[in-house]
Amino acid sequence: MVAYRIDRRSGVATYVQIVQQTKQALRLGLLMPGDKLPTAREVVEATAINPNTVLKAYRELEREGLVEARRGLGTFVRKSLGTAPADSPLRTELDAWAARAREAGLDRDDVAALFTAVLEKHFQGDPS
Repeated sequence: MVAYRIDRRSGVATYVQIVQQTKQALRLGLLMPGDKLPTAREVVEATAINPNTVLKAYRELEREGLVEARRGLGTFVRKSLGTAPADSPLRTELDAWAARAREAGLDRDDVAALFTAVLEKHFQGDPS
């Protein structure tokens, strides 16, 4: 099950953070088709956000065809995204790179800017 973490200082709407974190879990294989998402009540208890915010995020995921709500049962994953499992050797390399960047004195924004620049270079024109 996914555990949502809300960053109230990020400037990103709370429901969007939930959508993004769910998609990331789907891409990494942490959530698989058939898995149940936490109930709105569980998310509210863990994050202290409004239940309507959770429901809005789940509706967005449902609209995108990623999850389905089953009346009286909960919300379940319909399909996965991507092919980058959480235990991928590439993730290990990226983890080591991020650690080196931090040791070199780069902050989170610097690392994000570098990573984004590299992504732009290698995935230019890629619709995903």
